[in-house]
Amino acid sequence: MNRVSGKEAESGPGPSGKVQPRQLIVTVYGLYARDTAGWMSVASLIRLLADLGVEAPTVRSSVSRLKRVGLLEARTVSGAAGYRISPGTERMLRDGDPRIFATRRATLAEGWVLVVFSVPESERARRHTLRTQLTRLGFGSVSAGVWIAPGHVHAEAEAVLARHGLRSYADLFRAEHLPAGGGEELAEKVGSWWDTARLQRLYVEFLDAHRPFARRIANGATVTDREAFTTYIRVLTDWRRLVYLDPGVARELLPAEWSGTEASELFGELHARLAGPAGRHVERVRTG
Repeated sequence: MNRVSGKEAESGPGPSGKVQPRQLIVTVYGLYARDTAGWMSVASLIRLLADLGVEAPTVRSSVSRLKRVGLLEARTVSGAAGYRISPGTERMLRDGDPRIFATRRATLAEGWVLVVFSVPESERARRHTLRTQLTRLGFGSVSAGVWIAPGHVHAEAEAVLARHGLRSYADLFRAEHLPAGGGEELAEKVGSWWDTARLQRLYVEFLDAHRPFARRIANGATVTDREAFTTYIRVLTDWRRLVYLDPGVARELLPAEWSGTEASELFGELHARLAGPAGRHVERVRTG
């Protein structure tokens, strides 16, 4: 069940108090619905979201919104009303799994991938889609039509652009940075292509929000399956939104005070400790 992703990130990453109910729902579906053909009953979803402090009317309105934007589809199974993950959402979740559960940081030796694109003004919607997909892949904007990412993103970028019918608008290049001086300017440019200062602040917020619970566990505190579920969903929802802002550039190019590594270790620790008991709680709710 180590699976979840999604693009419901309007409020941005940070402590769980800022998370929208629909983001929690995407996390729950991403983790637990793919093992049941992408489907979950409304009754089970309402019970699980109640554990997270979300009332039934809010769950229903949030699910309706996710249906309107094409993330979920209404389905009745064995007489039970529910929703299943749409095919497009399934692909999105599958593509996002490695970024969330196998986070990797590039090395300087891997170089860069550049996307140079030009979309006619008459096809503004395609331009928006292209920029949205590049952002989700971790690209930063060098200029209006030139975007950059660490070299290991190349194959994923090719696949995503082709899937969305955007490949003909873009040229992809593998690139090596040729410094004009001593090389320090590349780190400065990375700070302009991506908002690494903001990302550092968000990693600190993640640590502040979730480190206390990890310490409780480390000190031997007893955690019920229900508490494991509520904590795991909040941790994972915060984390999946955060990693989509991190381009994964080489550590040498990031600020000296960088909390991303510690945050990744904390997520890994909580994932290892909470995923099992959280899954047991979900199974009891489904079959209860």
